[in-house]
Amino acid sequence: MQTTAQENGRLWGTRARDWAEVQEATLEPVFRHVCRVTGLGPGQAHLDIGCGAGRMVALAAQAGALATGFDASAAMLGQARTRTPQAAFHQGDMEALPFADAHFNVVTAINAFQYAANPENALAEACRVLAPGGTIAIVTWGDTEHMEAARFNACLRPLMPPPPPDAPHPFNLSTATALEAFARNAGLEPLDLVEIDSPWCYPDRATALRGVLSAGVVVRAMEILGQDVVRAAYGQALEAFRLPDGSYRIGAAFRCLLARG
Repeated sequence: MQTTAQENGRLWGTRARDWAEVQEATLEPVFRHVCRVTGLGPGQAHLDIGCGAGRMVALAAQAGALATGFDASAAMLGQARTRTPQAAFHQGDMEALPFADAHFNVVTAINAFQYAANPENALAEACRVLAPGGTIAIVTWGDTEHMEAARFNACLRPLMPPPPPDAPHPFNLSTATALEAFARNAGLEPLDLVEIDSPWCYPDRATALRGVLSAGVVVRAMEILGQDVVRAAYGQALEAFRLPDGSYRIGAAFRCLLARG
């Protein structure tokens, strides 16, 4: 039986190089904020859950932390290892982390937990491996009502069949209320909650399409609708965000909850 981790690993790994070379860079303000507020530094044991192509791990290693990345996708981890060969990387299911109790001083999870089959179980595992008094940073999408990226991604909504009621969804933890409750129910003490502007910027149309089509949720849409249909829908939607110089800018925001274990 295929697990959620296997399915996510397959979907997010399909276009791992495009994600690593284009789309991951749109999260740079988020990665730098998380690195700063968690105080990552020399000697700290750090785990990034759902590390993708490893940019957060790279920043942690550059800060001197003992950095570890964990992801469901072998292809993404291949990109991450190339970027930061001195870090440790592990593949598996975030609901069953292969680490000892209380092993890490800092745990980060950037747009990760909402893709678990059971996000509460995934957070419980993160708390298990976090040392007492350690710091965890949980990042989700920000409020979607007025976000350009949410409107942009909605271009596929009329074309897609309705998902099952219990299906993981990128925006399931996006409200401040939901995110704080998620942390408190796991026994965490919320310390700070901020929204970070992190726009998607691309130099040209080809790069923009390469980036937006690399996400696992979009790969899944292409499997259902066909690559040409999805590419055409996004290509049309992009035109609303074209700047006079031919580049593209799509506003996006992410919510970061800093908590203590």
